[in-house]
Amino acid sequence: MDGVIYHGNMILPGVKEFVEWMQKEGKAFLFLTNSSERSPKELDQKLERMGLDVPEEHFYTSALATAKFVATQSPGGSAYVIGEPGLHNALYDAGITQNDVDPDYVIVGETRTYTYDAILRATHHVFGGARLIGTNPDTTGPSEDGIIPACKALIAPIEIATGRQAYFVGKPNPLMMRSGLRRLNVHSEDAAMIGDRMDTDIIAGIETGIDTVLVLSGVTRKKDIKKFPYRPTYILKGVSEITP
Repeated sequence: MDGVIYHGNMILPGVKEFVEWMQKEGKAFLFLTNSSERSPKELDQKLERMGLDVPEEHFYTSALATAKFVATQSPGGSAYVIGEPGLHNALYDAGITQNDVDPDYVIVGETRTYTYDAILRATHHVFGGARLIGTNPDTTGPSEDGIIPACKALIAPIEIATGRQAYFVGKPNPLMMRSGLRRLNVHSEDAAMIGDRMDTDIIAGIETGIDTVLVLSGVTRKKDIKKFPYRPTYILKGVSEITP
């Protein structure tokens, strides 16, 4: 969503027409976002404030994917969590309890309340045997004020201090992509992935076997494409170029 639909609280050009076209044509679509900060309801309300009417069932976040993964791996488990309400609520709904004494997992997502104390606690728990999970592997993300640090950048100090590598659930992890296709009830040959990042969105689409559309309205610039050994199916300035 960030860099494709909006930047921060600013909707991007042509997005309203694009969403209305998908709805009018009866397209099955899903906003598959690596952001773990907000719940589907909050995302629904955010888009509503921008003039878009998109029901909750059209959103699937890395927080939901992470909660599903952890609940499958360790039903009824516990976690020390660094993140915003969207992540905390998803874990709660999946039956994962909060634990800052002896958690099974340390789970890190985007947050605006990142502190040194949180790093110390997370490091202590990982040394104590907690498994380290990141909601997504994005190092940076777009905002109204430019590029800002994202989940992988926030989890890096914990990885470096402990010598443990985090497992990232969000794009391009095939787990999230397969879950998205199942929610849409479509086969890979009938789907397309639209995104602004070569390192998550486009590679996720390629590895899932679907067509990919890179939009240059977010993180990736045209000059950056040559740095990667793979190419998107299409390259567009933004989603406005998709609408007939």
